[in-house]
Amino acid sequence: MDQKVRYEIEFPINSSPQLLYQYISTPSGLSEWFADNVNSRGEYFTFIWNDSEEKARLASKKTGEKVKFKWVDENSKDTEYFFELHILVDELTKDVSLMVVDFAEKGEVSEATLLWENQISDLKHLIGSV
Repeated sequence: MDQKVRYEIEFPINSSPQLLYQYISTPSGLSEWFADNVNSRGEYFTFIWNDSEEKARLASKKTGEKVKFKWVDENSKDTEYFFELHILVDELTKDVSLMVVDFAEKGEVSEATLLWENQISDLKHLIGSV
C-alpha cells in the first residue's frame, strides 16, 4: 500500500462549539452528515457508507473541542491513519471553525478535500450555518 500523506483543512462554521461538538462526537450526530450510518460499541465506531463499512477507535477526545478517530484493521488493531475534527474558536472574534486532519494517497488529496467540503457543507446545512 502506498504511503498516505497528512493534510489539514479549516472550515468556518457559524455555530456554538457545544452544538458542533454533538455533531462530531456522537454516532447519531455523525450519521447525520459524515456517513450513512454510524454505530458504536464502547470506544469502537463503525462508519457505514452504501455497501462499505470502516471501523475506527475513538483514540482521544476533549469535550467541546476535538475528537480523534484511529482507523483499525479487521482485527481491531490500530492502523497508522486517523482523522481528527478540532473545533477552533478565535479568541478575539469568537468565530468558530472546524479543522479537519486526515490522510489520503499522494495523488488523491484534492479529491479527498472535495469530499470533506461536501460533507462539511451537509453539516452546515444541518446546523443552519449557511
